[in-house]
Amino acid sequence: MTTDPIADYLTRVRNAIKANHRVVEIPASNIKKEITKVLFDKGYIANYKFEDAGIDSSIKIALKYHPITKTSAIRKLQRISKPGLRSYSGTATMPRVLNGLGIAIISTSKGVMSDKEARLQNVGGEVLCYIY
Repeated sequence: MTTDPIADYLTRVRNAIKANHRVVEIPASNIKKEITKVLFDKGYIANYKFEDAGIDSSIKIALKYHPITKTSAIRKLQRISKPGLRSYSGTATMPRVLNGLGIAIISTSKGVMSDKEARLQNVGGEVLCYIY
């Protein structure tokens, strides 16, 4: 059992990208499923599949690479809010990653969403990670 499952999720994806894997399998939880949906909606991953096998449910993520240069769509994954130091942001202080080129994933009262969606819905929340 890990103390920070979101950091474990990001590390598994980061390691799979460095090893040029096409698919990465991650133990599932509700927050990880929501982060995966945001990554797919924003075009950072090619596809995903939730496999429910009782207690051993998992997420299979197909990573996205450029067809010619073979570089990943994800350049960097950075965990912001950690169990020892939570990071919260209101709508006025919502972070902009690479001046709008990247995304920040925010856990709000209306669900997990990107920073742009949180600004549109005028909600703040916990800044989980930056992705670019």
